[in-house]
Amino acid sequence: MNNKDLQERKAKVFARGQGNTYPVFVKEAKNAEIWDVEGKRYIDFGTGIAVCNTGHSHPKIVDAVKAQIEKFSHTCVMVNPYEVAVELAEKLTKLAPGNSEKKAIFVTTGAEAVENCVKIARAYTKRRAVIAFNGGFHGRTNLTMALTGKTAPYKIGFGPFPGEIYHVPFPAEAYSATVEDSIRGIKNVFKSDVPAEDVAAIIVEPVQGEGGFYETPVELLQALRKICDENGIVLIFDEIQSGFGRTGKMFNSEYSGVEPDLMTMAKGIAGGYPLSAVVGKAEIMDAPIPGGLGGTYGGSPVGCAAGLAVLKVMEEEDLLNRSVAIGELFNKRLTDLQKEFPKLISHVRNKGSMIAMELMVDGDSNVPNTELTKAIIGKAVEYGLVLLSCGYNANVIRFLPPLTISDETANEGLDKFTELFRSLIG
Repeated sequence: MNNKDLQERKAKVFARGQGNTYPVFVKEAKNAEIWDVEGKRYIDFGTGIAVCNTGHSHPKIVDAVKAQIEKFSHTCVMVNPYEVAVELAEKLTKLAPGNSEKKAIFVTTGAEAVENCVKIARAYTKRRAVIAFNGGFHGRTNLTMALTGKTAPYKIGFGPFPGEIYHVPFPAEAYSATVEDSIRGIKNVFKSDVPAEDVAAIIVEPVQGEGGFYETPVELLQALRKICDENGIVLIFDEIQSGFGRTGKMFNSEYSGVEPDLMTMAKGIAGGYPLSAVVGKAEIMDAPIPGGLGGTYGGSPVGCAAGLAVLKVMEEEDLLNRSVAIGELFNKRLTDLQKEFPKLISHVRNKGSMIAMELMVDGDSNVPNTELTKAIIGKAVEYGLVLLSCGYNANVIRFLPPLTISDETANEGLDKFTELFRSLIG
């Protein structure tokens, strides 16, 4: 079987809305490398969109999953719970930022985690409205699409969306907005759309993911904490993409010292197995009545076993410091490329191993180079690379290498990327 035949088979049975970036079908993956059904090797700078932070098929995670499957694969944590879920919840509530007593729930996807944050906030405050930010991404369900601050491709053709969702400016150059604009936007919502006493929650990504890898300024997080405290609003941090070592801390919000009331966890939590969590202040988490939270597959014993193995691997292999080192390596190599093409690369930025390169047209950072971005992604497989794009203006190449990648493999991939970039310009 080859990639072309499989792509044709897929097109016949998959709805076109669930497309794929590359017509490359995976046969095997180890650490930072993927092999397709035709035997071609690729260096993976996407890791399943920041999911496999511990690399593909880490042997300790594979062993933990095998051991759990041999015991049982499912009973539903809401019917007959199990120790691996309790142990993982114990660890995550200790790892979550801040000194408040914490509790957790497990669900299956990042979008589910976000939805449950909103449910918990509404149950706790007895209020209805939620404020989110332009460019933020929170999921693909109806509620999380409403929270997401970008229309294409996430919202087109899917409305109407739930009411009582309000967006305010996010402070980044791509949005032509400042921290002051964000704070002013929130105050304007209070004045023109919904009073503060009717707002249940404000949700923000400490680093915007799909929006373009823009870190939320510390001063904004501090201001949000103050606004929420003054008005009885629940502050939610969406750490789905920035968590589990991706930015050099277990969670990016640790850099700010700001403690959220609730936070979402997913992607890197379980090394590729479907699992997500909400962790938050115990008093708030306990607001919903018994049975008000949950899901059939939430807290899968297999996912929880994988999650415990992920935490063990992160500690034993010092992946937080490794994330910082990888980010420095990528930043240096991409900055060198920026010096070579100063009229095309407007920004190179990273927080740990959450790395971005932003593209512009002819030296004008106000004109996003979407065509070059598309061309790079489209041609990546020819150079044996898996790459992802993002950005409010669709002009950012994002790099999400496994935190277990070797310097040798990282440099090999960056050599290929440099060659790819030059081929499109020359």
